[in-house]
Amino acid sequence: MLDIIRSADRGFADHGWLKSRHTFSFAGYHNPAMMGFAKLRVVNEDRVEPGQGFGTHPHRDMEIITYVIDGALEHKDSMGNGSVIRPGELQRMTAGTGITHSEFNHSNSERVHFLQIWILPEANNLEPGYEQKLFPAAERSNRWRLVGSRDGRDGSLTIHQDVSLLATLVDAGTELDYAFDGPRRGFLQVVRGSVDIDADTLSAGDAAAMQNHASLVLKAREEAELLLFDMA
Repeated sequence: MLDIIRSADRGFADHGWLKSRHTFSFAGYHNPAMMGFAKLRVVNEDRVEPGQGFGTHPHRDMEIITYVIDGALEHKDSMGNGSVIRPGELQRMTAGTGITHSEFNHSNSERVHFLQIWILPEANNLEPGYEQKLFPAAERSNRWRLVGSRDGRDGSLTIHQDVSLLATLVDAGTELDYAFDGPRRGFLQVVRGSVDIDADTLSAGDAAAMQNHASLVLKAREEAELLLFDMA
C-alpha cells in the first residue's frame, strides 16, 4: 500500500522569520490522522530568514536529523558542538537524557531552507551524541547512498533505531528502484524536482508512505533530490 502526502496538505506556520511545513502533527498543528509513521515522528520543512533562528531550547529521547537544502545553518549545543551545516551535509543529534541547542541562519543576506527530522529512538535515556558528515553529490548521483543506519555502516551517520536513511540525486529521465528486505515500511520525501511512482507524480515537498510494499520504482521527470527511510 502506498499513500501520497501532498505538500499543500501539510500543516503550515508563518512566524515572519520562519515559514514551516509540518508533515506530521507539530506545535500548533494537530492532525490526529498524522501523528507520525512507523518510528518517524517529525518531518518539518523550514525556511528561516537571514540572521534569524531558534534560540536555545531543550530536547530529550529523540534522534534529530538536520538536512540543509539551500543556505547554511549554524548549530550550537550543550555538548560543546558548534558547526555550520551546508547542502550535502547531514547532522544527527541524539538528545537522549537531555540536551539544549540553538539553530540560526548563518547568513545575514540569504534564507536557509532545511528539513528537520525526528525519529523515535530504540531506547530512552541514551547518552547524548552528535555527528555531522558530508555526502558529496557524486556519491548520491543516480544511486541510493546510505547516509544513516543503525550501525553506522558504509560511513553513514549512526541512528539509534532500526532505520536506514538513503539519499539520491536523480537526473531527468533516469529510473531508480529499491527493494525492501521483508515486511518493512518506507517513507519517500521529495526534496526537489519531481518523480513518477506508479501512476502518481510527486513534486517537491510531496511524500509517499509505504507499507507491505516489496519494492519502489520511480522515474525522474526532472532532476530530483530524494530521501528514503527504510524502517521496521
